[in-house]
Amino acid sequence: MGGFISFLYGLAAYAASLVTLLYMIGFSGNLLVPKSVDIGADAPWAQAVVIDVLLLTLFGIQHSVMARRGFKRWWTRVVPPAVERSTYVVATCIVLALMFRFWMPIEAPVVWQVENRAGVALLWSVFGLGWVVVLVSTFLINHFELFGLQQVFVRLKGRALPEARFATPLLYRFVRHPLYAGLLLSFWSVPLMTVGHLVFAVGSSAYILIGIAFEERDLLRQFGERYRRYRAEVGMLVPRRSRS
Repeated sequence: MGGFISFLYGLAAYAASLVTLLYMIGFSGNLLVPKSVDIGADAPWAQAVVIDVLLLTLFGIQHSVMARRGFKRWWTRVVPPAVERSTYVVATCIVLALMFRFWMPIEAPVVWQVENRAGVALLWSVFGLGWVVVLVSTFLINHFELFGLQQVFVRLKGRALPEARFATPLLYRFVRHPLYAGLLLSFWSVPLMTVGHLVFAVGSSAYILIGIAFEERDLLRQFGERYRRYRAEVGMLVPRRSRS
């Protein structure tokens, strides 16, 4: 795959990821989308739970397996290293699109419903804050590398990819995984929590915790004692900063 073709592929993958991210915001908050976590065709609750759990499991497997270093070593024998991340992004978009399409809402019973205007406003504010934290976190750790665009741009220029370096900018000085923390805030901060939304929130939260365990194992292998000290000093999802 030539440099220009790789760049076009990476650009298309990046555009798809932005569209998918925007739809995810609407999907998780029942906002401005035709089908969401609580909007769609009805089905018997047992069938809906099975389908929804399978969709969450599919996302977890894809997202975790393709992120592992062993898979990447094998995968870059099949695709050029420059498009490995873009291909990961494309696969993630496909799996999320399947979730958006086949998710089965479970509207009853209602787990909680906040009707107080101040409470509703507070919850939507936290929901929005969570997505802002997600977006800011991607730029703090190199937004364009995270979504695969930097890799194909470097290939287009004929340069080598820079070595990975360990850094803790801004939010990362207080939380090791602010991006995941932002997702958790948004998934749980809704004024209406149906059983279907609870399945989504619990499943997503479980994946995040499992994903963090795998991710930190890889980071320990990559950065060794530096990351071990960082993990001891900084909270995983809740802001904490200690000084040894």
